[in-house]
Amino acid sequence: QVQLVESGGGLVQPGGSLRLSCAASGSIFSINVMGWYRQAPGQQRELVATITRGGSANYANSVKGRFTISRDNTKNTVSLQMNSLKPEDTAVYYCNAGGLGYNWGQGTQVTVSS
Repeated sequence: QVQLVESGGGLVQPGGSLRLSCAASGSIFSINVMGWYRQAPGQQRELVATITRGGSANYANSVKGRFTISRDNTKNTVSLQMNSLKPEDTAVYYCNAGGLGYNWGQGTQVTVSS
């Protein structure tokens, strides 16, 4: 089973930027859709962005225009560039296959606060 390790989170002020990285222990080439998800305190986990093997991306309306998802199939990584961060972006961020075929990793905490 592929293991996923998220990193890059931290505390930033509103309007700031962070780049999250997801490292897979094995190949993700065969997985057509990879995605980033987040879970805020007291909230359900929600889908943030997805990307296909070929690089076609989709975003939740709440982050569209601010976040950019990318993947490197040769390095088995998926990244999420987050710009113009808002307090409502505060959450633990996770990556996974679009079909949730992998076990969830520990996630990485993103806190946006002034």
